[in-house]
Amino acid sequence: MAKIPKALHENINSAFPKNVCVVGTVQPDGWVQISPKGSTLVYDEETIAYWDRGKGKTHDVVQDGTQVSVFYRNSEIREILPKGGIARFYGTARIYDDGPVREEVWERMVQPERDRDPDKKGRAILLKIERAEDLAGAPLET
Repeated sequence: MAKIPKALHENINSAFPKNVCVVGTVQPDGWVQISPKGSTLVYDEETIAYWDRGKGKTHDVVQDGTQVSVFYRNSEIREILPKGGIARFYGTARIYDDGPVREEVWERMVQPERDRDPDKKGRAILLKIERAEDLAGAPLET
């Protein structure tokens, strides 16, 4: 497993709305679906989480074991990410439809994302990060 650099934790957690992370998944027809996820957060040093409100193609394809990519860009933190302020994370999904993990993701995500699911019908997706890279594909230093 790869580690998410500590210097990026707060940057990712506070990315919404200016530097929203995007999630990439491969659809059944082979095309890649790219979706902004304002709820993205660092769950722990090896895990990125996001809230899935249950709409669209990304929701339809992500199941336990699905490989998911996360793209983060913030040009203002080039001292941390010198190559364009960009980090890429590659992980494997685990879905939480209920329970304490789901509740923790709900509580930790930004309020505007909770407001978009007022009935709390969504699910928490945790991505165990296998690779964390900069724009050139070099491993991120922790």
